Amino acid sequence: MKSVLVIGLGRFGRHLATKMQEMGNDVMIVDKDPELVELMSGHFTDCTIGDCTKEPVVASLGVENFDICFVTTGEDFQSSLVITALLKRYGARKIVAKTKQDIQEELLKIIGASEVVYPEREIAERVAVRYNANNIFDFIPLTEDVALYEIPILKGWVGDTIVGVDVRKKHNVTIIAVKHGDELRATPGPNYVFREGDHIMVMGKSSDVFKLASKA
Repeated sequence: MKSVLVIGLGRFGRHLATKMQEMGNDVMIVDKDPELVELMSGHFTDCTIGDCTKEPVVASLGVENFDICFVTTGEDFQSSLVITALLKRYGARKIVAKTKQDIQEELLKIIGASEVVYPEREIAERVAVRYNANNIFDFIPLTEDVALYEIPILKGWVGDTIVGVDVRKKHNVTIIAVKHGDELRATPGPNYVFREGDHIMVMGKSSDVFKLASKA
């Protein structure tokens, strides 16, 4: 369990705080809008109304005690900069800030953000990849040219095993998991026998995965 501070209760901040709590973390939420805090107060025991661009407010939060501080006031970039700088000043261990533009990402890191997330760009990239290539059902980037993909198996693989189809040697990708409907089998063994309707989660370069997916 981690201790998490979420500053900013826009749509992204609300979803983030809710999901972090659902995953068993201790979450504190803060926003300057009393209505937003009231909206979420039934789901969180630790809620604070306060403008985190004001130094006394940040000083009162004990930010050094949180494992992660999220700054999700991305709609107001000036506020994001001020809040990030104040969190850094008061000893926040890890600051993750939301942004909407590349230049904002650079400035936030200079000010003190440990990491910067760009939800709109990440979602756009995933949607573009999914609908540009045939048989790509999901996509999680890892580096500039390597990602995790969900793709269907080739028809000829049904009844054969992972070691039998030899995906790594023939297609230069690694099978991470096998998905069948709602069932997910992580790190399947080499003797797993493929069934009709199986999808595989593979890791590899985009060019190699696209070639494999196009054959499905």
